[in-house]
Amino acid sequence: MAGPELSKTRQVYLALRDRIARGVFARDGGLPGEQTLAVEFGVSRVTLRRALAALEDEGLICRRRGAGTFLTERGRPGPIRVDMADFMSQLVAMGQTTEVKLLEFGYAPALPEVSEALGLPDGALVQRSVRTRRIARAPFSYLITCVPESIGRTFTRKELAAQPLLTLLERAGVAADHATQDISAELATPEVARVLGVEVGSPLIAMVRTVFDDSGRGIEHLRAFYRPDRYSVRMTMVRRGQPSDRRWEPVRQRVMVLEDLA
Repeated sequence: MAGPELSKTRQVYLALRDRIARGVFARDGGLPGEQTLAVEFGVSRVTLRRALAALEDEGLICRRRGAGTFLTERGRPGPIRVDMADFMSQLVAMGQTTEVKLLEFGYAPALPEVSEALGLPDGALVQRSVRTRRIARAPFSYLITCVPESIGRTFTRKELAAQPLLTLLERAGVAADHATQDISAELATPEVARVLGVEVGSPLIAMVRTVFDDSGRGIEHLRAFYRPDRYSVRMTMVRRGQPSDRRWEPVRQRVMVLEDLA
């Protein structure tokens, strides 16, 4: 397939996917006909069909010969929201309502950035795991987690594949007390792109979180990548201060996971 044609297919796919997410199409009426959509987007019916095929592969629509194209249940917007005011406990709840697949598990010397974040000596061993989270069979996150070796030895690969990490930490008597978190944007590497089902170089939301216990000891380092079409960050702000010096301050933070296509 030629590059320009692929680009047109991608553009139509993204435009239709956005409309599905926003509820533009009536559930009982389905999508407009192929000819109507092809004319609207200024593409050939072949290009349009490729875009529809991608949506169908993702489980968002179904095409019925002679009847038209209709939304599936997965095409119904249904966000999962995690309130940042109590995000630790809600991360556990999210872990229990989403599907996780453990891709890697083992022990290795911590990278310098991980050692520094967790307060470990140079060369200290950490348990490193790579997981992906899915909901309704759709991947939305790629997670690289490191915990100090002494903590990692308290649970097995099988247990991590079946239970949220915070649950396993609490079982071991390790209580999460506070955390630091940085959010930025990065481009998808080949491995992350393959797992999340995006193109190499696609923009992703990147997050680095370090969790500490009540003594200030680092107990978990997480590097996470999220599909931006399924994850967004929302912060509620309020105007405070004297009339001559009013400013915006956050009063509540909320992370919205799978905002459009749960």
